Amino acid sequence: MATLSPEQVHKYMSAITSKDTRPEMIVRRWLWMRGFRYRLHHPRLPGHPDIVLRKYRTCIFVNGCFWHGHDRCRFFKMPKTNTAFWEAKIKRNKERDHQGKLELAEMGWHTITVWECDLKPSKREHTLLSLEYTLMHIFLKDRQC
Repeated sequence: MATLSPEQVHKYMSAITSKDTRPEMIVRRWLWMRGFRYRLHHPRLPGHPDIVLRKYRTCIFVNGCFWHGHDRCRFFKMPKTNTAFWEAKIKRNKERDHQGKLELAEMGWHTITVWECDLKPSKREHTLLSLEYTLMHIFLKDRQC
């Protein structure tokens, strides 16, 4: 296997986007087909959630296993080169995620995290049905109060 130069690695890594990722699009399409209406990447909410369902007062974060350091996930492996940089970056990402969720909770918002590995074809239907169940539970619980 050929190794890449630092310039090539930089080029490939900088091309990775944080919005409209394949896992996010899977969740968005599924929610829309089920009749859920949402806003994307709300700039005024902490953590800039990927999907915001105002009616359910719920924010959904669709996280990539590598970028958010999904613990005990076979799709997350710490790189063997420049390890100190990646450990620090992933730790910062986890801390930022946690802080954003705390701030949302203080504002009265529910948060749901959907992991990239849970959207693989073998688990996708179960994950999305669980997401729908959770949203309906939140909606019904909030209406009873």
